[in-house]
Amino acid sequence: MPADYRRRQTLKNAERFLTPELKAFEDKALSAQERALAREKFLYEQLLDALQEHIPALTRLARALAALDALSTLAERSLTLHWSKPEFIREPGIQIRQGRHPVVEARLAETHGGGFIPNDTWLGPKQRMQVITGPNMGGKSTYMRQVALICLLAAMGSYVPAQSCRLGPIDAIHTRIGAADDLANAQSTFMVEMTEAAQILHGATAQSLVLMDEIGRGTSTFDGLALASGIAAHLHDKTQAFTLFATHYLS
Repeated sequence: MPADYRRRQTLKNAERFLTPELKAFEDKALSAQERALAREKFLYEQLLDALQEHIPALTRLARALAALDALSTLAERSLTLHWSKPEFIREPGIQIRQGRHPVVEARLAETHGGGFIPNDTWLGPKQRMQVITGPNMGGKSTYMRQVALICLLAAMGSYVPAQSCRLGPIDAIHTRIGAADDLANAQSTFMVEMTEAAQILHGATAQSLVLMDEIGRGTSTFDGLALASGIAAHLHDKTQAFTLFATHYLS
């Protein structure tokens, strides 16, 4: 056995040895990840120290780039997709002509090669609620979300996917759409639905846009019908919010 061999392990029918060179290589290989992480942390801390004095200028630059990115994207989409400039009026109301849902419209163009069929929305002091009914996949939720999306885009300063749009004062958009539970907090699907509906009834004003999508589905038919009828009556008679109320019960 060479003099520089060191016994490492005794097996049943063999002996294992290693040399100082192999031991050094083993230690180097086993500690490579640890040393790499330590080096990465050291370099990162050095970078942070070097950037400390430039943080205010970098923050202003990041905000300017973010604003430029958002505005340029909205401008490009408005030009490419033929959006129009919304008009804000003092009178309460939502008047949308030939409105479109931009996401559904783009998806239809990608998958089917067809176009989105535009539609109108007219809400005002004398017509503050629309009751929308129809079968599943009939477009109820698409229409409601389209109106909310157009109002939101207009409020943030963007052009909108419509031929024309005139909006009165809108202080908030309240939605009760979809089905979800919170079982970890003992909230069933129906309880979540009722909690959200109660929050809307307490928080909406006459200048709010409210979307109620098939309220009362989480319980029996007649209980659901009573809930839908009562909530719709409250929104129309008491709150007087601009409301899009989708339901199966009139189908």
